Amino acid sequence: MKLPDKTCAIEAPIAGIKDGDTVMVGGFGVPGTPMALIHALLAHGARNLTLIKNDANEPGMGIDHLLQSGQVSRLITTHLGLNSNAIALMNTGQLEVEFNAQGILAERIRAGGAGIGAVLSDIGIETELAEGKQRVEMAGKSYLVEPALRADVALIHADCADSYGNLAYVATARNFNPLMAMAADCVIAEAERILPLGELGANNVHTPGVFVDHVTELGDLSREYAVVRR
Repeated sequence: MKLPDKTCAIEAPIAGIKDGDTVMVGGFGVPGTPMALIHALLAHGARNLTLIKNDANEPGMGIDHLLQSGQVSRLITTHLGLNSNAIALMNTGQLEVEFNAQGILAERIRAGGAGIGAVLSDIGIETELAEGKQRVEMAGKSYLVEPALRADVALIHADCADSYGNLAYVATARNFNPLMAMAADCVIAEAERILPLGELGANNVHTPGVFVDHVTELGDLSREYAVVRR
């Protein structure tokens, strides 16, 4: 059986993102953030989006473009500390923000990819992070119920891919991208290089192509990728 070729132009899969969709965006700061896919979504113009991302990037970079364009109504994240624009939008009520401890955000996404409905954790009990969350008691100990997270679409950045969508990441790009690639109905990956099928060794595959729907090659990296140029 011949494996399908999932390579495509960047605009084609982005055009399928609809108003009101939930979109996971990979990245740990700059590393692993799919800058080109973000710009394509900016140009596409889908609005009222819920974004799930570890951080809000910095002003003028990454998802800040989507925040400033007003395309995002809700952000599920761990911190905004590097982005004064995001903080201002939150403080003026233009952006709803749900904060998570970083490990809890990762675990909620992992649970979504694994088909688990929720995870239990004692992290954040008696803090603002626990407000409105269900509690359960087990063996005399209290836990918060942390619902799994899934998305309509995940935007992923990989160092290299093959035409089937097998992906390999570098360094901290592995923190959220692999989890998000398992937790969305449609996965769109950008790769710095796309190799012919069979040239990405099996031991180097971090996300199997079965999870990936579309892959596009970046070519020259823009200035926003400066920190990850190798």
